[in-house]
Amino acid sequence: MTVTNLRGRIVAVAGVIVLLLVAGVWVALTHDASAQSSAGGQNNTTVSHPSQSPAAPLQLVSATPTSGATGVNGAGDITIKFSAPLAATSPLPTITPSVQGSWQGAGTDTLQFVPSAGFNPSTQVTVQIPGGLHGVRSEGGGLLPNATQVSFQTGSYQTGRLDELLAQLGYLPLTWTAAEGATVPAATDAAGQIAAAYNPPAGFWSWQPGYPSLLQTFWDAGSADGLIVKGAVMAFEANQGLAMDGVAGPQVWTALLKAVSEGQNNPNGYTYAIAAESNPETLTIWHDGQVVQQSLANTGIQAAPTTIGTAPVYLRYRNQIMRGTNPDGTPYADPVQFVAYFRNGEAVHYFPRGSYGWPQSLGCVELDLSDAAHAWPYLTYGTLVTVEAGSLTPAGSPTA
Repeated sequence: MTVTNLRGRIVAVAGVIVLLLVAGVWVALTHDASAQSSAGGQNNTTVSHPSQSPAAPLQLVSATPTSGATGVNGAGDITIKFSAPLAATSPLPTITPSVQGSWQGAGTDTLQFVPSAGFNPSTQVTVQIPGGLHGVRSEGGGLLPNATQVSFQTGSYQTGRLDELLAQLGYLPLTWTAAEGATVPAATDAAGQIAAAYNPPAGFWSWQPGYPSLLQTFWDAGSADGLIVKGAVMAFEANQGLAMDGVAGPQVWTALLKAVSEGQNNPNGYTYAIAAESNPETLTIWHDGQVVQQSLANTGIQAAPTTIGTAPVYLRYRNQIMRGTNPDGTPYADPVQFVAYFRNGEAVHYFPRGSYGWPQSLGCVELDLSDAAHAWPYLTYGTLVTVEAGSLTPAGSPTA
């Protein structure tokens, strides 16, 4: 075989393969000697085009939140990183449950989903990334071999933020002030409010002046177990037409965030009452830090004492036939007015007596008609009522 180099070309003479470098591309010419012989010397030549290497498969590098994560901030972004930039026309992942938001980063190696409002608490979120021929693809045409799924669980809204919002709406006898540098969302910033529900901004509390110091013992910041928070949630539930259980469940949170955005403050103000088994017995009511009533009252006799302690008002009647059993076993059915129940079978209400100020009832806190009529508008749902043995705790200006 004779090989001649002609201007960059390599020619195989009387050989099988001829390689020509034409315009920077090697072209292979095959020469079939047997065909040439049978065709009387005619040259039958075929041209084969150069082949391209297939693009490297696309890989999922990372996902944030990671698959299997729990307690995730449901207002945070979802970030998916790939091994190469995606094609501008590549399909996007899908998210279940669906929420308003947008994917950002098309044409780069990182996709980021930014929710407009966020996912509900305690929700299983699944991100489905399509694979195969119809899945995500790189700029170079590389495919994600198989569909991939990332799932995580959102956390819970924090009681600390519940406290802050209840105070903002006037359901607490305290004031909350944000710490210096803390980010506090605007009332109408839905996404910001949900982010704060998952991760409350830092701040500090101060007591509104005028309430008795005993009230402070029922406050436990950031805890759902405190009586002040339970009563405040009950008051909010009553104002929103929700079932009153004093527990901030999903319905309460949804209504609370809506109330904040619309400026629906507590229409009743904050009230606290103490029935003191002193001599004489009294009922004192504080409203928005001021004593609005101090009147004679009757509590339970020794055979049917009024329970010592504190509980929120959970049931109210303008008029009622109160039924029960006397200590001697005989039944009673007494008409009463201005009734505010704060414990099973125990209520503040009007009951006709010849005098007031000493134990006479069967467990309730009895008032004369004018005092009961005055007290009833203040003793709204969720109002804490304390029955206290001994002398009345004086009003003061508690410190923060």
